[in-house]
Amino acid sequence: MSVIIIAELSEKKIKKQSLEAISYGVAVANQLETDAIALVMGESDEILSSLGKYGLKKVIHQKQIGTLLSDNKLATKFIAEICNQYQAAAVVFSNSLLGKAVAPRLSVKLRAGLVTGAVKLPDTTNGFNVRKSVFSGKAFADVNIKTPVKIISLNANAFEITQQYEAPAELIESSIEIGTSTLNIIETKKNEGSVSLADADRVVSGGRGLKGPENWGMIEELAQALGAATACSRPVADSNWRPHHEHVGQTGVAISPNLYIAVGISGAIQHLAGVNRSKTIVVINSDPEAPFFKAADYGIVGDAFQVMPKIIEAVKNLG
Repeated sequence: MSVIIIAELSEKKIKKQSLEAISYGVAVANQLETDAIALVMGESDEILSSLGKYGLKKVIHQKQIGTLLSDNKLATKFIAEICNQYQAAAVVFSNSLLGKAVAPRLSVKLRAGLVTGAVKLPDTTNGFNVRKSVFSGKAFADVNIKTPVKIISLNANAFEITQQYEAPAELIESSIEIGTSTLNIIETKKNEGSVSLADADRVVSGGRGLKGPENWGMIEELAQALGAATACSRPVADSNWRPHHEHVGQTGVAISPNLYIAVGISGAIQHLAGVNRSKTIVVINSDPEAPFFKAADYGIVGDAFQVMPKIIEAVKNLG
């Protein structure tokens, strides 16, 4: 029996959200008194055996992946084979694009109960109860998984990354045949930004309060000074001020940075749904009644065209 954690890569390194999932999966394995095993798919620059410091007993590495991560059906089949081979009692995903696409399919294939958006370790005192976020983070629900195999996708920033172990993990190079994809990948486009939005530790985002695309330079300048990614609200993307891949919110990219700075964004519930897992939210808006201030850790009521230059100057003076 084991707990399998799906560890995703970005630029050949384990994603922060996956490190959270690993720490969570290790804690679940300790509850079930079994081993935690990570599955890493793709080429990595990291020494994967060093992931043992997070509590993993084994790391299964599938180096050659082809179109595996582009074909949800193929990825599901491959992960299911790993789960069967290592007798998975539980499978942990990040609540990422891959997790959202593959976890439900894997649930059907393994006849396993599934909880998405988990925010807390399972309560195993009476069954296997997992708390999840519902209604865009406005409430929580406790779900009891009764199936032999349990699948969980973990919300970003819901669990602390812990490094309290010394033994290296056993590295296993997978020999399972991936199979042939029926997909034909015509083109792959990469985000032109220097920092990936989904994995960014800091994000600077702009809304209609900037009044037009010609004023976006202040967003980019602050982002560059902070080493942050840039994002925007849906109205900005719909107005073609910015590309749609920068749109964060319920219908865009869901993010969970340590710092989210919102400039000229009112804070509609649809936008909040995509950013409410940010650890620290800073809001800059000229409207003191803007809903976003209720969700903010820090707020500045003022004209962005007067406030932003001063913030940019202050940040640059720091370093």
